[in-house]
Amino acid sequence: MKKYHNYSTHVSWTGNKGSGTSSYLDFERSHTISIENKPDILGSSDPVFRGDKTKHNPEDFLVASISSCHMLWYLHLCSEARIIVVDYRDHADGTMTERSNGSGQFSEVTLRPIVIVMEKSMADKAYELHQKANEMCFIANSVNFKVKHQPIIKVYK
Repeated sequence: MKKYHNYSTHVSWTGNKGSGTSSYLDFERSHTISIENKPDILGSSDPVFRGDKTKHNPEDFLVASISSCHMLWYLHLCSEARIIVVDYRDHADGTMTERSNGSGQFSEVTLRPIVIVMEKSMADKAYELHQKANEMCFIANSVNFKVKHQPIIKVYK
């Protein structure tokens, strides 16, 4: 049986400096992302596109979504396999190519998780489960570019 899950957000532009979008230079890219029962997120565009570097941008969110989804699936799979993970940190990078007309798209995202497992006997399986996590990740399954993995597995103590 298929299950459908719906997600709802509200995005409000807050960058009107008084004259709306009367010219490309006359407005800010600032906006607020609101999701019911959660703290608001202040957003903007990437600073390359006249955004505020102190606010999150959609490109940041895409990379973070892939990294977060992978981690959550990975931890789930480790728990099922009795792999005890005591720490997980990822440094993820995405590459976006901008076209001459101003549009663009991501060509890849690379995840670099550093995982600490409780015992040496868990390390090989812990490494293997990254592939399965990628196969299960809802976000990775929704993008049309390569999600690469460069995991490092360490043993606690």
